[in-house]
This record gives sequence, structure tokens and C-alpha cells, in this order.
Amino acid sequence: MSWIDLRSDTVTRPTPAMRRAMAEAEVGDDVYGEDPTVNRLEERAAELLGKQAALFVPTGSMGNLIAVKLHTRPGAEIVVEERSHIFNYEMASAAAIAGVICRPVKGDEGLLSWEMVRAAIRHGGPYYVTPTALVALENSHNMAGGAVLPIAAAEEICAGARALGLPVHLDGARIFNAAIALGVDAADVARPFDSVMFCLSKGLGAPTGSLLVGDRDFIVEARNWRKRLGGGMRQVGVLAAPGLVALEESIHRLHEDHENARRLASGLAQLHGVEIDPEKVQTNIVIFDVEATGLTSAEWSAEFKARGILANGISASLMRMVTHYDVDKNGVERALAAAREIVER
Repeated sequence: MSWIDLRSDTVTRPTPAMRRAMAEAEVGDDVYGEDPTVNRLEERAAELLGKQAALFVPTGSMGNLIAVKLHTRPGAEIVVEERSHIFNYEMASAAAIAGVICRPVKGDEGLLSWEMVRAAIRHGGPYYVTPTALVALENSHNMAGGAVLPIAAAEEICAGARALGLPVHLDGARIFNAAIALGVDAADVARPFDSVMFCLSKGLGAPTGSLLVGDRDFIVEARNWRKRLGGGMRQVGVLAAPGLVALEESIHRLHEDHENARRLASGLAQLHGVEIDPEKVQTNIVIFDVEATGLTSAEWSAEFKARGILANGISASLMRMVTHYDVDKNGVERALAAAREIVER
């Protein structure tokens, strides 16, 4: 059986061009700053996002953690959206390692406004008030179905926070998806933020790695924290090389994933008991409610798997499917055919 894997865009396999780049990569010791391929990747990432410098890190979670650590001090709070990756999926590292706690704020379908953020900011005081040290946003927003924060909203939040002396970090794991949905360059999305993390290993299809970008002094200190966290790597150009291919080749095809996600959403919306609004699918993430079908998400996952489709539930009634370059239009049609069989059963 050939599988259609819609669990995440992290399941992508490196392209032939990426594999060739890995085999031929020029390498050096990156802890000494001597890996030329890593250096080129960092320079290109900073250029694409309009920042002074970048740091190659093994994972997006490490990139976010380093940013949180550098922007805060122990005992402070960071404002995040309640479904954000930093709050829900990074093993409470902000608390365990950076010594800060998250103040989750319920957004409007995952998106925060300055009014929402301002209401959550606390200025400190004796005994009971923990001061806010950082605002962290996510764009696109994974668990809000790939929702995209408009640039004007991001600029207003960043300007408001900065007026209060607070930095703003962007978890931009899928920032290129957000940029394409907005019809702008990734640098336009990144511009108002003090730091940005983005992933190479999701829709861009590289096997591993993320970049943390910001001003030059910030990245110098981030490099120290990468080493403290065990992320100092040696001849890692073999992993940076597919990242360079991803930045040059993969960005330009992400719109295909968005089109496939909308096709998937439109097909699901026609099924009895499946609840989803295709108009709200902006990028490559499709979240739909199966409660009215009489089956749980776990049962849907099992039924899908029996038909060669891999998909995960994210709650008792919500399913998530993520399109990527390993799933073409035929794959989407197979997933829809399986969904129809499940509903008709």
C-alpha cells in the first residue's frame, strides 16, 4: 500500500536536489564558525528576512527557547496565544529553562490584536503581579488551522509593545506560507519583530533545522545559548546544504500546497457531519470537526489508516490534515475518497 501522509508537513522527504547538495556539501567545524555552507545558509536566511544576522539551530523549539531566554529574565511572563506552539508543544521549556511563565490569551480564531495583548500585559508590583517581559506571536498559526496574522495587526502589536519597552518575538515556523498567503515577501512579515524563528523542515522540505534571525548582537549571544543547550554542531554543512536548496527552490512552490489544502477543505465540507469552512483555509493546514459524524477523531484516524491515509486528531472531535510537496492532487483525491467511505459507512 502506498501511503498518503497528511499528519504534518514535517514528514516530507528531501528532494533529489537536496540529497545531492548533502553529498557534495563543503564543510568545516561550525562551533568555530568555519563551516562555509552553514555560513552561507545563515547569510541567506538573514537576507530573506531582512535582518542583520541568523543562527542555524537543530530545531524550531530550540530557536524559540533561545529567543525567549534572551528577551526575558527569570520570574517574568510572556504573552502568547492560547493555542500557540510555545505554550503547548515545547515541553514547558520556557519555564523549565528560561524561568518564565506563559500568559495565554484567547485570540480571535487564533489571531491576537493589540487590544487583546495590551489587556494581558502586567507591569509588576509587590507580592502577586508577575511583570510581562515579552510578547510572542505565531504566523502562520498551526493550531488555528494555518491562520495568517495580517501585517497591519502585527505592526500594531509590535509598536504598542515596543512603546512599553517590550520586545516581540515571532514563531514563524511557517513564515513563508504566511507570506505567500498575504502576497508579500517574508521580510515584510518579519520586519516589525525583534527576532524571528523559521523552520526548514516543514513545508520547505529540508530534513532538519531552523533559523533564528535578529540583530547582530542578539545572534552573537544566541550562539552562546545554542552551545549551552547542546546545539553546538560540527561539520553540519551536510544539513545546512539542503536548507539552502529549500530557500532557493521550495518557497516558490508552497502555493501548490495551499491550493491542495483548499481543495481538501472544499471536499470535506460536502460530507455529512463534517464541519469546516473552506473559506477560512489560508495556507496548508486543514482542521475539521467530526463530532457530528458519530465517530471520534481517534476512530477517524484508524479508519483513514485502514485506507492508506495517515492523519491525526488534535482533540476528541478535531482532525488536522497538512498538505506538502509529497502529497499531490491525486493524493488529495485519495484522502477525500477515503473520507467519503468513512462517512457512508
